[in-house]
Amino acid sequence: MTTSQISISVDDETAQAYAAMSPEAQQKVQMVLRLQMQALLNQPPRSLQAIMDDIGAKAEARGLTPQILETLLSDD
Repeated sequence: MTTSQISISVDDETAQAYAAMSPEAQQKVQMVLRLQMQALLNQPPRSLQAIMDDIGAKAEARGLTPQILETLLSDD
């Protein structure tokens, strides 16, 4: 199997944690990411609205109410 390099943006903390890993640990992370990306790319495309609806349903199932959301969004 041939491989290609890609770049993805991550937050600084994630980048630093990855850089601090041993080469063996980095290879494990790369394998997990490769498998996750393959799984995501093999799914049929979904509309943004469908994705947002799914996220909303999961948040609601975990106890997020409109009032809590409003409080979170209005916090400075």
